[in-house]
Order: sequence, then C-alpha cells, then structure tokens
Amino acid sequence: MHHHVDRERLASFADVLAGELPDTWASDYHSPKHKDDLAELTERIWDLDLVAESLAQHPLRHAAVLTRQDGAQLAILDRYDERDGFLIAAVAPRSLPDEAYSGVPEPNGIALSDDPFLSAELVAGDLLARYDAALAQARYNAAATVHPSQPDRIVLTWQSDGSLAAIQVSDTASGVLTRNGFVHDEQTGIYRLMGNDTFEQARAVREAGRQLSAQGIDVALQHPSGRIAPTAAPPTAPPAPATVRSTTARGR
Repeated sequence: MHHHVDRERLASFADVLAGELPDTWASDYHSPKHKDDLAELTERIWDLDLVAESLAQHPLRHAAVLTRQDGAQLAILDRYDERDGFLIAAVAPRSLPDEAYSGVPEPNGIALSDDPFLSAELVAGDLLARYDAALAQARYNAAATVHPSQPDRIVLTWQSDGSLAAIQVSDTASGVLTRNGFVHDEQTGIYRLMGNDTFEQARAVREAGRQLSAQGIDVALQHPSGRIAPTAAPPTAPPAPATVRSTTARGR
C-alpha cells in the first residue's frame, strides 16, 4: 500500500498509460499544491461506485489526468488497499449542463495493477467503451435542452445550473459569443456561458447583445418553461442560478 504522495510513481504510470491507449492522449500531473484543481477534479469524477467510495474515505491529495484530443478525460488516483496499483475514473466534461447527465448510467471507474501495459488493455476494453457511450448520450441530451438559433436570431436557453446556452449559431455570432465568455463544446456545438457570477454573466450577455445587434442579429431568451421571450437587448440581470448539490464525488 502507498499512503504517502509518490509523484514519480503516479506520474510515470500515467505517462506510459497515455501512450498505450488508443487515439492520442496527453498526461498532466496535479500535485498537492494544486488544491483548486484537485477540488474541481473531485467534483467532476463520474462515478458512484469504487472510486466514489475511495474518495469519500481518502480525499484527493494528487492525481494524474489523461486528456484525449476530443476533450474526454480520465483521472488516475492512488489505490488504498492491500494491492499495488491505481484507480482510474472517467471525468465528466465541464462544458455540459447538469441535466445532460439525467438518465445516463455512470461509467464507473476500475482498479488497475501497477503494470501500465496490462492496464491499457483493461481500460480500452472496459472503461473507455462505457465512457464513450455515456459521453455520446450526455452530449445528445445537452443538445436537446438548447433551443436552436437562426441566422438572424440567437436564442439563449437557461440551464438548470444558471448557465446560458446557444446552438446552431452563425460564424459571425460564434465570434461574438466566444469573445464574451461563451465556451464552445466542439462535440455538441453548444456555446455556454456559466452563471457562477451573475453580475459578470449579465454584463457579458448585454455586451454580446450589443455586438450582435450591430451585426443585424437579434437575441432571445428561452425560459425553462419553453416559452421564448423575444428581446432586442438581453435583460439587465439574469435570475439567480439554481442551487447545485455538491457531493464528495459527483454522481451523474
């Protein structure tokens, strides 16, 4: 068992594993001093079984994150039992709203030995297959919650976590949205503006609305009820975001 932080052991394992998995993966090590990154990673672990149980008993002190070219991520954690090796878990994309995960089975993580070559075969044949299926369903769900825009009208749809989302926007509108803080998810085509800071969110929406109007593009808000409220300019302040439940390891 390894109860101390062993950077070299974890980082080296992750580097080799990344090179053995199908497709192209990059490995990034998060040391104990990266407390904010580790806290966010804990929230995004997509697991309700083995890894969630481990995190409940052993808070994350360091980790390695593998990132695929399409943005999919896997987290490698220390394993606290009588065997050497690690735990590996899928990471939920931050770009998708919470409701996108409704009804999607968690691609629960698995335990690995300390042999990265054998582990790569296990991950590719088990966890990755379940993760890719869950990602595809979540991305489909996310797109279904966003009202499509039109060439001369951008529709911003409220999400349950207080964010605003748009989809099917023109190249001109895309540039305006991204310059004003909207994050584009290439897999779904969704542009999303978080609502953690409602004052900043309102400012970004107002500025985006002004720039879009100058290009002859109107802005409309899609309320949770499904009724579209046409607006030449966005509201001065969006409603407060819904409270999001926080757990030790987020179950989707």
